[in-house]
Amino acid sequence: MKIIVDDKIPYIHEKLALLASDVVYLRGAAITADDVKDADSLIVRTRTLCNEQLLSGSKVQFIATATIGFDHIDTAYLKQAGIAWTNCPGCNSGSVSQYVECSLLQMKEHLGLNLQHSTIGIVGCGHVGSKVKDVAERLGMKVLVCDPLLNHSGFVSFDVIEHECDVITFHVPLTHEGPYATYHLADEKFFHCLTRVPYIINTSRGEVVDNDALLLALQEGRVRDAVIDVWEGEPKLNEALLQRVFIGTPHIAGYSADGKVNADNMVIEALCRHFCLPHPGLIVPPELPSSFQDTGSPLDYYNPMVDSQQLKNEPSKFENLRNNYPLRREKLHN
Repeated sequence: MKIIVDDKIPYIHEKLALLASDVVYLRGAAITADDVKDADSLIVRTRTLCNEQLLSGSKVQFIATATIGFDHIDTAYLKQAGIAWTNCPGCNSGSVSQYVECSLLQMKEHLGLNLQHSTIGIVGCGHVGSKVKDVAERLGMKVLVCDPLLNHSGFVSFDVIEHECDVITFHVPLTHEGPYATYHLADEKFFHCLTRVPYIINTSRGEVVDNDALLLALQEGRVRDAVIDVWEGEPKLNEALLQRVFIGTPHIAGYSADGKVNADNMVIEALCRHFCLPHPGLIVPPELPSSFQDTGSPLDYYNPMVDSQQLKNEPSKFENLRNNYPLRREKLHN
């Protein structure tokens, strides 16, 4: 069996070598139709567009994306072509909630955000949003949740989020059609409807927030400040917006070693299930160096200001910063 793998997926090499005789690692954005024509399976991230142009005429029968999101996969074409696929729902939810928690703590320290007297609006309460809800409650914030797809009796409308929140954070998939499409969910109209002057956090997909409209809202004082991990057009991005936001990072909110290992294990399990292969055993994340000290603060484990400063210093290195991300572990809460 031949498997083509995005070469920036870590920790998975040893297990795949036990499952397939031919495993080829390539840069995700550079994978071509010639590369996959004789492959049985692909393991990708968001940078590989899995569509007819890539897959037509190939032997590929199974695709796994080691990500929660799958807007880079043409699911309609895969269904038509008889190609099975899977994503990794919830794999990095702990990592993203860590990113949001540490960002909120930095907003408290540097921007004077009073967490105990603030209301946070969580837009989208799936795997990630539900963990962000737990984080916000642990920090003493009042929490409002909007997710019309879940239709929970305790949730609120998007209008309430616009009018009553001091912080608004987005945790939705990117969709372009239907009554709850999320493309430019936060657009110029949204920013004009804000009653308070909130902080905006986006760790979902760049296109969920209209980046030009956000920059204008920041310049006009309709948004107090922002934490942005995902960008329209990435790896190219609006550099004026990057320099204006409090924290701007290169799509790494979900990049803890724990999240990556979760995705690896989900991919391996799905691969074994599809091809009826014996499971090679679970992957475990690497240990932190012995010099690491836990003082009790989540910021011991992760400080998003470091990632932000690196990107602001060299925006052109967006992909390099993503692809060579250092070891980061999640803090476990008892």
